[in-house]
Amino acid sequence: MASGAALRALRKRIVPSFTPQSFASAFNHRSISTLVLAEHEGGSLKIQSVSAVKAARSLGKDNSISLLLAGSGPKLHEAAAQAASCDPSVSQVLVADSDEFSHPLAEPWAKLVQLVQQKGGYSHVITTSGSFGKNIMPRAAALLDVSPITDVTEISEPHLFVRPIYAGNALCTVRYTGVGPCLLTIRATSYPVSPISSDSKSNEASISQVDLSTFGEDSICKSRYVKHTSQDIERPDLGNARVVVTGGRALKSAENFKMIEKLAEKLGAAVGATRAAVDAGYVPNDLQVGQTGKIVAPELYMAFGVSGAIQHLAGMRDSKFIVAVNKDADAPIFQVADYGLVGDIFDVIPELLEKLPEKK
Repeated sequence: MASGAALRALRKRIVPSFTPQSFASAFNHRSISTLVLAEHEGGSLKIQSVSAVKAARSLGKDNSISLLLAGSGPKLHEAAAQAASCDPSVSQVLVADSDEFSHPLAEPWAKLVQLVQQKGGYSHVITTSGSFGKNIMPRAAALLDVSPITDVTEISEPHLFVRPIYAGNALCTVRYTGVGPCLLTIRATSYPVSPISSDSKSNEASISQVDLSTFGEDSICKSRYVKHTSQDIERPDLGNARVVVTGGRALKSAENFKMIEKLAEKLGAAVGATRAAVDAGYVPNDLQVGQTGKIVAPELYMAFGVSGAIQHLAGMRDSKFIVAVNKDADAPIFQVADYGLVGDIFDVIPELLEKLPEKK
């Protein structure tokens, strides 16, 4: 019995107290520095990247934020100049200028993230959870041998995050316990920002070139750029529009879907579509709203002929006001709609087009 008491006393002395709280406290006392992977197009920084910066700011007051831009040519440097003044919390802009980054392919971008991370030793790497982030971040995480946390909607602590699961029907709190950098993709609609001012010149961050002298050694790119297509239209971008007008499979044809486009023009809105409408060939897939498309959260979301499948609701349920028109009174879309109209869209849309004033 004496030996048993001695063992218990020794165990108490040599085994430290370890709790999740003490674990989190140890993480919080480490210095925080964040690398934000930024998107740009036509010499301008995309607004989603500013949302990623806003998310990075919530990691801590002493967080040092660096923006990473990659590409080639003068447009890259125009975007870098804009990025330097996009947010006062940005301390530096890193520019990787090479023909390797003329197009955002996953392989070279992931290698670039690995290179910059190894030199900078960042505690966090963040980008948005759009097609850009979904393409690059998993491969970069594999190269860094860490597990990424995707589609984050809230940052509670530097290593405690909230993300939706089950198509947005539940929220999951995740604690990162890895020893390497914490890689995150964030939902841009959870961190809305104002449009970037072109004449903002205050609080400009320094701009530095990334040393690419060792980049590309023994690298084999298994994907190649084919082409880029875009619609030459003046409608707002779907991901950031204040008003979105969406059509579903009930429109029956690409010709009928033009009614949605005309209505959007009158309202100054962006056009969206369900996966069923995209799969049927009514519109291109860059207009798809939903779990496998774009996540939107406009002030007004109008759904015409949309049944309200769970995958679609996951992409628009955070909208401030939802208006639904469907001839099926039991359609699931009415369960999330603030205003609903049971009626035939082929009667409702022409009447709206007739009575709505022309957009000024």
